[in-house]
Amino acid sequence: MKNVKIVVISILCALCFAVTAQAQSAGKIGFLDLSKVFDSYDKTKEYDSQLEAKNEVYKKEREQKVEKLKELQGKLALMKEEEKEKVSSEIETLREELIAYDQAQKTDLTKQRDEKIREILLEIENVVSEFSKKEGYDVILNDRVLIYGAETMDVTNKVLDTLNANYNKK
Repeated sequence: MKNVKIVVISILCALCFAVTAQAQSAGKIGFLDLSKVFDSYDKTKEYDSQLEAKNEVYKKEREQKVEKLKELQGKLALMKEEEKEKVSSEIETLREELIAYDQAQKTDLTKQRDEKIREILLEIENVVSEFSKKEGYDVILNDRVLIYGAETMDVTNKVLDTLNANYNKK
């Protein structure tokens, strides 16, 4: 029983020394505003404009389909009964096509956006890792989990400058 106590005490003492040594070697720590880096990154801005252009094309095509549908609905009241059935069927087909078009476009745009966000975040992560190694940082925190950080520890602009410099070289 005494041997077990001695072993347990020895292990606890060793752990205390290890934790103390680890805490003393924590080294250089920094933090970064991930939202600012993401939003201010030139690649994000460029992609946002591309996505907006695709969305405008989608809106124009959709508006043309809606106008055609409205035109047919307007003519419907002026038609004879036998023509009304044919046009009503065509209107219903156009409505279904419009719904399918909306769903397909929204799904496609969302998928493209999500893929690009993942790509950009992975790129930011890689640059932060390289930056940390180059500048001797042991830890870089996201500012969202940070309660307080001295301004001297904020590496946001340095990382953003590196990202934009690397992107503009391409």
